Amino acid sequence: MKSLFSALLIAVLLAGCASDRILSDAGDLFGSGRTEEGLAVLDKAATENPGNRIYRAEYFRRRDFAVAQWLGQADTLRLAQQFEPAEEVYRRVLKYDEANARAKGGLAQIAMDKRHLAVVAQAEKLVKEDKYLEARDLLAQVLSEDPVQREARRLQRVIEEKLTRPTVATLRLKSSVTKPISLELRDVPIRTVFDVLGRAANLNFLFDKDVRTDQRTTIVVRDAQVDDVIRLILATNQLEQKVLNETTALIYPNTPQKLREYQDLVVKTFYLANADVKQTANLIRTILKTRDIFVDEKLNMLVMKDTPNAVRLAEKLVAAQDLAEPEVMLEVEVLEVGVNRLLNLGLQYPTSVAWSLVGGGNTTTTTPPDTSGGGGSTTTTTGTPGVFSLTEWLNRNSDMVRITVSDPLFVLNLQKQDNDTNLLANPRIRVKNREKAKILIGERVPVLTTTAAATGGFVSQSVSYLDVGLKLQVEPTVYLDDDIGIKLGLEVSNITNTVTTSGGTITYQIGTRNTDTVLRLHDGETQILAGLISDEDRATANKVPCLGDMPVLGRLFSNHNTNNTRTEIVLLITPRLIRSLVRPDANVMEFAAGTEASAGGGPLGGVSIAPQPFVPAPAAFAPPQPAAPAAPATPIGAPGGAPIVPFGGVEPQ
Repeated sequence: MKSLFSALLIAVLLAGCASDRILSDAGDLFGSGRTEEGLAVLDKAATENPGNRIYRAEYFRRRDFAVAQWLGQADTLRLAQQFEPAEEVYRRVLKYDEANARAKGGLAQIAMDKRHLAVVAQAEKLVKEDKYLEARDLLAQVLSEDPVQREARRLQRVIEEKLTRPTVATLRLKSSVTKPISLELRDVPIRTVFDVLGRAANLNFLFDKDVRTDQRTTIVVRDAQVDDVIRLILATNQLEQKVLNETTALIYPNTPQKLREYQDLVVKTFYLANADVKQTANLIRTILKTRDIFVDEKLNMLVMKDTPNAVRLAEKLVAAQDLAEPEVMLEVEVLEVGVNRLLNLGLQYPTSVAWSLVGGGNTTTTTPPDTSGGGGSTTTTTGTPGVFSLTEWLNRNSDMVRITVSDPLFVLNLQKQDNDTNLLANPRIRVKNREKAKILIGERVPVLTTTAAATGGFVSQSVSYLDVGLKLQVEPTVYLDDDIGIKLGLEVSNITNTVTTSGGTITYQIGTRNTDTVLRLHDGETQILAGLISDEDRATANKVPCLGDMPVLGRLFSNHNTNNTRTEIVLLITPRLIRSLVRPDANVMEFAAGTEASAGGGPLGGVSIAPQPFVPAPAAFAPPQPAAPAAPATPIGAPGGAPIVPFGGVEPQ
């Protein structure tokens, strides 16, 4: 019976050892990141030992934890539009949990996202071809399934801006004369000049009551468009026009009062996605001299009221200002490599031997038991070293001599110690352009500060905290050529000593190494900063005088202690552009802004392009046709219905 019990006990112990080994092996696999291998080990153990609930419980616990991690990773990859890795992770989840609804939904969402991106790409191609209605119909299908699809909503806003007509249409006069004209009128009334142009180009000109139509002017132009001639006449006579329709214009004096009466105004609302609304408002006020601007910082919204031309210019200014801030991912590795070499070898002898005389000797007094039966006592007294009487010296014995040797009496040191430390911090910091980012890896040490009042004896204490450890501060600057400038500050500190003051307050002695520098790196370039070295060598020798200084035998009468400590800080930093700085289009960076008095008009005397009739595109197989010669200028009065105006004269009434 006893042997049977022993066998059962041994079997239970062996089973427990095997169970612990399997769980330990699986834990090592999970710790090293080999999650699927660890799950396979636990699944196999649970299958082979169906009665062991520990394996099964540990398997499901590890599986649920791994599935939660995989789902989070897959969702992140899907949102970043990395669909193939996301699909792989979702299928890995379904391998261990076939009924996981989140993984199935993720795969379905990936399929829909791929389809939507293809449709959005097709719609964007149609937008580039100016087929806005067809592109809008395609986007409507995407937004019906996913109303928050970012690219579809962005493209839809672009289409709406293209299709939406301006509130106040900017009309232009359409002349019946498309060829350049030549005109020479000297010292004639303003009304006569506009009558000549009106009859030649089939245009109508009305005059405000304050226009001096009898004011005389002179104009001589060669090979100019009708629009350029009208602008030249208006500019040289302090006049302005308001186009009422394609063939009629109202002429009025170019004065502030008349401009307020006749100029149409437009209210435009800008929702800024990236730029600061206050800076944008200041930009518009400075460049366009617009006074009526409202700023809503909560919505990052700007509302302005000005002429249509000024609003068009403001749109270009906002397009050049409202750019996404560049972002940088900084991969930082900080290593503190430490080496400590300790050698303690030799014979350690007593540092002192003392011989002294003690007077009084050892006196022992014994008290006999009392009559009540109580026990007696024995008292031993020793004399004071260096103090004795003459009688004691005359009756001296060996008890008077005391020899004192320092502890230890004899030690043989045989110690050699090597310590290698490698402390690694590998943070990743995502930071916006020209913004500071800080990292502290260490601890905050409390420091007590005691304050005593000058009168009354009132004492107060306050606690402040001192950062000790690894402190890293970076500030990146992204340039247009994808270079990244980094202002870097690194400090590594530790507590080297603790000091307690007389009042009981604890203070700390801090050892620190720091560096500040500015780098300029390419995207993905790694820079190594090293050389923050602390090197300390200490050598101590304890020798017996004279004997320890002997050339060879001196090692038998000495003890040598050598300690070499060396630490070095190494920093590796690699910037990676997440979002680069995009240069705006050329038509946004430079455009005509009119004159100081009137924003938005074309340059006076600039080259105008005559309106061209519609010509169907030639067939793909048609050979190229030679360019037609430039049409000569048509002087006023040439055949074709225009009135004849002699140079220096006016049309007879």
